[in-house]
Parts: sequence; structure tokens; C-alpha cells
Amino acid sequence: MNKKVIRNYLEISSIKDLKEKKISSEKYIIELVDPANFELNKFFYKNIGKKCSWTDRLSWSQNQWIQYVSDKKVKTYVLKDGKNFVGYFELITHFDKNEVEIAYFGLLEEYQNQNLGSYLLSSAIKNSFLDNTKRVWVHTCSLDHKNALKNYIARGMKIFKTETIMI
Repeated sequence: MNKKVIRNYLEISSIKDLKEKKISSEKYIIELVDPANFELNKFFYKNIGKKCSWTDRLSWSQNQWIQYVSDKKVKTYVLKDGKNFVGYFELITHFDKNEVEIAYFGLLEEYQNQNLGSYLLSSAIKNSFLDNTKRVWVHTCSLDHKNALKNYIARGMKIFKTETIMI
């Protein structure tokens, strides 16, 4: 069975364009995962991705996961509530273009619809601009969370390309 999916590519070219969302609670913290931990990336990918049809990495071997998260261009950040994991994002730096791609981003289901996605995305964009980045971009599709596209736009990102694909 084929399914029509709409994919939007969004970008932001200056930290000044970020419409940052903060939260009033100090119980949530965002941390860089250092050293890299492939099991953490795999956990988030599987648990967040199951409702969004993330499938391309499901067949990865342990070695493929380790190679990916160990690459110097990949950084993973986690959002935590005390010791509990809430969500994550992966940033891939494209050094040749001085760009950062928000490769994967999301919250575990029990933390969705609490404005934490806005806070997490604000952090992803801010962390992307730390090294004189010229552009941050992401793509989202109609299979992602129903508020994903609205969140990207609300944070100041603009659509630069839309396509329809069949999966």
C-alpha cells in the first residue's frame, strides 16, 4: 500500500530570528551526550520514531550505530526531567557548507503536548549556532507529530522546499 507523504524543508539563517521558547520549571535540563552513547540514540530513535514511521535505522548493526554517534560531525543532546529521559535531538554539522542539520528531534510520548517540544527546539537551534553557523535546517513530514511543522515555524524557521513523496 502506497501512502502520500508531504515533506517540508525549513531553515533559519540567524540566531536573531529565533523565537525562543523558555520554560518556567528548572526541573528540565538539556545536556550534550559526551561521550557518545549509541544505545541512547538507538533508544530515542526507536521509541520516538515508532509513531512517525522512522525506519531507515532499524536495521543498523551495533557497529553502524557506534560509527554514526562517534562521528565528530554528530552531536546528541538529551532533555531530562531529573534522571528521566524526556527527548533528544541530533545535530549534524556540514563543515563544508558551515551548516547544521537537525537530523532527528523528538519527545517521548508521555512528554508530548506540554510545550516541551518548543523548548527543546529552541535549544537545538541555539546549540546549532554556537560555531558561527550560517544556516540551520531540518525536514519534517506529514508522518511526524501533528504540531511539528507549526513548532518549527513558530521558532522562526521558514519553509524553503516542499515535496510530495510516496512511501
